[in-house]
Amino acid sequence: MINVTLPDGSVRELPDGSSPMDLAVGISKSLAKVAIIATVNGQDWDLKRPLEGDSEVAIVTRKDDKALEVIRHDTAHIMAQAVQELFPDTQVTIGPSVEDGFYYDFARDEPFSTEDFEAIEKRMAKIVDADIPFEREVMDRNEAIAMFEKMGEAYKAELIRDLPESEPISIYRQGEWLDLCLGPHLPSTGKIGKAFKLMKVAGAYWRGDHRNAMLTRIYGTAWSDEKQLKAYLLRIEEAEKRDHRRLGKQMELFHFQEEAQGQVFWHPNGWSLYRLITSYMRRRLEKAGYQEIKTPLLMDRKFWEQSGHWDKYRENMFISSIDQEDKVLAVKPMNCPCHVQVFNQGQKSYRDLPLRLAEFGSCHRYEPSGSLHGLMRVRGFVQDDAHIFCTIDQITEEVKDFCALLKSVYADFGFSEIKIKFADRPEQRVGSEEVWDMAEASLREAAEASGIDFEYNPGDGAFYGPKLDFVLKDAIGREWQTGTIQCDFNLPERLDASYVGDDNDRHRPVMLHRAILGSLERFIGVLLENYAGKVPMWLAPRQLVVATITSEADNYGQKVCDALKAAGIRAETDFRNEKINYKVREHSVGKVPVIAVVGRKEEEEGTVALRFLGEGGKKQDVLSLEEAIAKLTDMGTPPDMKRV
Repeated sequence: MINVTLPDGSVRELPDGSSPMDLAVGISKSLAKVAIIATVNGQDWDLKRPLEGDSEVAIVTRKDDKALEVIRHDTAHIMAQAVQELFPDTQVTIGPSVEDGFYYDFARDEPFSTEDFEAIEKRMAKIVDADIPFEREVMDRNEAIAMFEKMGEAYKAELIRDLPESEPISIYRQGEWLDLCLGPHLPSTGKIGKAFKLMKVAGAYWRGDHRNAMLTRIYGTAWSDEKQLKAYLLRIEEAEKRDHRRLGKQMELFHFQEEAQGQVFWHPNGWSLYRLITSYMRRRLEKAGYQEIKTPLLMDRKFWEQSGHWDKYRENMFISSIDQEDKVLAVKPMNCPCHVQVFNQGQKSYRDLPLRLAEFGSCHRYEPSGSLHGLMRVRGFVQDDAHIFCTIDQITEEVKDFCALLKSVYADFGFSEIKIKFADRPEQRVGSEEVWDMAEASLREAAEASGIDFEYNPGDGAFYGPKLDFVLKDAIGREWQTGTIQCDFNLPERLDASYVGDDNDRHRPVMLHRAILGSLERFIGVLLENYAGKVPMWLAPRQLVVATITSEADNYGQKVCDALKAAGIRAETDFRNEKINYKVREHSVGKVPVIAVVGRKEEEEGTVALRFLGEGGKKQDVLSLEEAIAKLTDMGTPPDMKRV
């Protein structure tokens, strides 16, 4: 007999060889009916897989958070089976579950397209209807390699060869089809349901290496029921409307092109938005006691070797060689070593601390071409970066002040929901365990003193120190990691930064790396998608267009525009020989917040008719020019300047 401990602490006795399903049936038939997998001693486990001695067991049902991951993984297997039944010349590679869905990479001479989706989905539905059991089998390593090679599945054979010798080789069968997999899986294909949909195709290198073969990746989504699937598809539809790349074209903000992959060509409207954001941040930073600096884009590799970036981050760095001088320079991926060089100029005293050095630092990082995504993932970007050099005793107060500043900035941009994650030491890192213990304890204490709620994100710290990451939630519920503050005891040591204490001895400062917006490019992308392009008026590149109903009002329209500009409003004119409804519609697509319509009547009365974006042109405020200027000036004033 074996003893099974349940989550509530109670213990049940079961015969040797019993499975979690036997346990579920013993508890209640209704539980057995909704069970999908189990957790056994902290490990995910098939319901029908026998327990291996006394165990702690929890039954997972379709309502549990873990359920979706299993459903999506199973759906990936079903998709792979459907693909190989329809296209027998296809090899399968890997197919994990991911956020909101799953994917599978396929090797085939002719890549798949979305036109294949209908046939694949129909075959998947048949496999679900067949309710085929998932059956686990552990195989001898060499036997498994030989089997997959005989099947023509070279990628699977390679995966097995690369597994540790001690790793058991588990195979899952669903009828005649099988796959290499750790599991677990639902009891049968019928348990998955039909709340799935194939979404898109993309190219993907085998194992993410551009030197390897290009595969076809098919993405899909899967949910517990049709209601969840429908809600997700509606979210996707809304997200597509908000896509910042689409808005970038409509609003004439920026473009990308192949000759400068991952780098942005900012147009006048886009650069105006960019400068409005940096001007706002400069005002906030100056008021918070930061001093702005500017550091070189290229530095000798020796600094990156000293900092640890060369060893830990080299694959993401762009390198430039000067043959005439036999030098190797690196384009900076981060600003931190440069800021230490500024700190190191001249002797620093404890009276100089905390020293807050800020920079809108231009950085470049190599990102694989397949991962580039508009403004959200680029190779060239600018950070609202800063480094605070302080004593250990000043960490808590500096973190508290930073968190307060960050929340205020986010609120000004319209973000109120913030999730905070505490990330501790990663596997690849510099510094001793004692130093990491001190850094983690200091940051944790500061976070708690700041009164913020955070969740742990183990192993995701920077290679030089632990960090707090700040995640925004946008208007349609998506999360975006933007700000960060990192507690670093290591770089000051490696780059020989020091100050003279009140004891006249030299001490190492603590270095707090921090950013609020993070990458300005990415933050602008998030901002555009959050507002669907209808950004607050203080951020709008074009705040207002004066549109005339008839050419007879052009002179008055110019007078109105000149008066608005004189008041600091970013105004333009539209005197084209087009109908007013056409003009209003066109500028609404361009997300201009306000259209001032003027005609003969407005000229005679000295008024303007204001139409506001999002109100469909049905409502308009007819105001005197003076009243309009006062209202628009208030609407267009940045929130921090209203508080002055």
